[in-house]
Amino acid sequence: MILQKAKALKGEISVPGDKSISHRAVMFGALAEGTTEITHFLQGADCLSTISCFRSMGIGIENDTLHNRVLIRGKGLQGLKQPSKTLDTGNSGTTMRLMSGILCGQPFSTTITGDESIRKRPMGRVITPLTQMGADIKSIPGSGCAPLQINGRKDALHGIAYQSPVASAQIKSAVLLAGLYGDGPTSVTEPYVSRNHTELMLRMLGADVTSLGTTAIIKPNPRLHAEKIEVPGDISSAAYFIAAGLIVPCSELVIKNVGINPTRDGILKVCRLMGADMEIGNIRNTDTEATADIIVRYSELTGTEIGGAIIPALID
Repeated sequence: MILQKAKALKGEISVPGDKSISHRAVMFGALAEGTTEITHFLQGADCLSTISCFRSMGIGIENDTLHNRVLIRGKGLQGLKQPSKTLDTGNSGTTMRLMSGILCGQPFSTTITGDESIRKRPMGRVITPLTQMGADIKSIPGSGCAPLQINGRKDALHGIAYQSPVASAQIKSAVLLAGLYGDGPTSVTEPYVSRNHTELMLRMLGADVTSLGTTAIIKPNPRLHAEKIEVPGDISSAAYFIAAGLIVPCSELVIKNVGINPTRDGILKVCRLMGADMEIGNIRNTDTEATADIIVRYSELTGTEIGGAIIPALID
């Protein structure tokens, strides 16, 4: 392979679908009633692990990789079936943590694990609030790591007001998803607002979810309905091209159909603070997951200070 320095970067590009939204589209589509159609799905190993786990729980999923379209034949909140074997999330921490919230509300028992890397990652931050909700969830090795044993319960989980010690969309989502199976409202308050894909998508599918400052609140037992979900381009993947367009002289790049959710667009804010020549155009879907085309041009950048509330929006 021979790499040569480019004199300039010019043209239009598109980036793969957003991983966080792809995960949630499969999970929430499985809990909805009817067929959810997902387009621009990210065909990565982590998202495929999510598909595999829900297939193991009786959800019909058709993955048309040629046209990058996924059909989820949802069975409602109570439609999951006990898997015949341990659920394997592969290397996906999102699958592990979010699915734990869902599994805690099921009337059956499940063991969930992942690859060697996942089995070293801490799960205590979701075990603690889920246990407060009355879930029977434990780390099998006793280390706070996977594999996790989740024993089903016949009655509802308890709605709680959870004060999260960190701003984490995975913790927040796990608790809110368990709240779907609660006996009353469940809320999660964070130090700063983390990415809110869960709240937006659940609201779109019919859940009663509200946000007040850094607190997200969900009411239990909604009837979720299937929808068509177009996954926006992943702003984390776009970040490389944004940086390249800004630092290579004479460059001008148009990055098409990128998600600009304000809980994820920290890189755009930081680049502007550094003096970036950048435009956001063709904005759409402003009531759900906003997307836009990002135009970046070579710029003489300056230093800036990064900290505080912008940090959660810069994750990845």
